[in-house]
Amino acid sequence: MINEQALAVLKDKIQPVYTKDQVQFLVGPVKLPVNLDGQTVTFQWYNWLTLGKHEIEGIREDEMAAHIIAKLPTMSLAEGQQSSVLVYGDFEHAEDALIRMHSICHTGDIFGSKRCDCGYQLHQSMRMIVERGAGAVFYLANHEGRGIGLFSKSMAYLLQEEGMDTVEANLALGFADDSRNYDAAIGVLAHLRQRPVTLITNNPKKLAAMKESGMNLSGRVPLWGDVSEFNLKYLQTKVQRSGHLASQEGEGRQLSVAELILEDHVS
Repeated sequence: MINEQALAVLKDKIQPVYTKDQVQFLVGPVKLPVNLDGQTVTFQWYNWLTLGKHEIEGIREDEMAAHIIAKLPTMSLAEGQQSSVLVYGDFEHAEDALIRMHSICHTGDIFGSKRCDCGYQLHQSMRMIVERGAGAVFYLANHEGRGIGLFSKSMAYLLQEEGMDTVEANLALGFADDSRNYDAAIGVLAHLRQRPVTLITNNPKKLAAMKESGMNLSGRVPLWGDVSEFNLKYLQTKVQRSGHLASQEGEGRQLSVAELILEDHVS
């Protein structure tokens, strides 16, 4: 039995977003005050659950919210991960907006690991978006270890401690170098905003995914930083083996950081 009060509150806050053979059930917005560098900044937070279209076959659009709520206790969602997006400012209507497609990193984002630059990129992206006045960070839950999952990533780390780089470790475990997919996140982005966006990334695969989807992409902002002895090889591998964009004309400070990575200098 569905709680009618809960349904009344949630029915207009659960929206289906259709992408290829899937549907993303987008929930939100939730007002989320965030401590960013000692200041309280309010974001709007959305979360989404991905289901196959076959799982909702025969269910009318106006019954979708009730269907999802009824299924919740049997879905064991705590055993998996769901992606979400943190939105700042008038994201729908602002003339331009920054976005970051951020792959989940348990070790970097939560524990502050220095083996990567993920935690730095997450928080720096949030700072950049607040400074711009409008934007969104998409936090992609099935991207751990470039798509291999946390358990596999722990083994990849052990292989890296014996000399492999990140690409070699993923391949040695039977995975592709990078198996991440951005279709669901891009579908949610298109639902939330039609106007141009600027992508915060060094990764050409993210740029390609955005362009191939037909999204209104106005440009790219690089994001390098937090270089140390612990992540230097990781960053060099990003550039030399995964094709990450080390520099472009006019990047200024960002260009100098990329040069440090390539020249094997660390702070």
